[in-house]
Amino acid sequence: MTTVEFGELKKGMRARIATSPEPKDHILRFHEMGLTPGTEFQVVKIAPLGDPIEIDLRGYRLCLRKQEMTGFEVEVLD
Repeated sequence: MTTVEFGELKKGMRARIATSPEPKDHILRFHEMGLTPGTEFQVVKIAPLGDPIEIDLRGYRLCLRKQEMTGFEVEVLD
């Protein structure tokens, strides 16, 4: 499996959270929303300028900014 930064993902890619940065306030919020190591998701949309990125995980969609996701590494599944 290839590990990349979250911001390198492209539309339609399926991926899994490999690692997350040390817990801070906003990181804990992401964990509460289901972005924990091992969680699989698919990139649904990317804004025209590349930010934010919309993902589908655990039955709901979430829009995330690349800057917020700094430090999250993901494994590309396909």
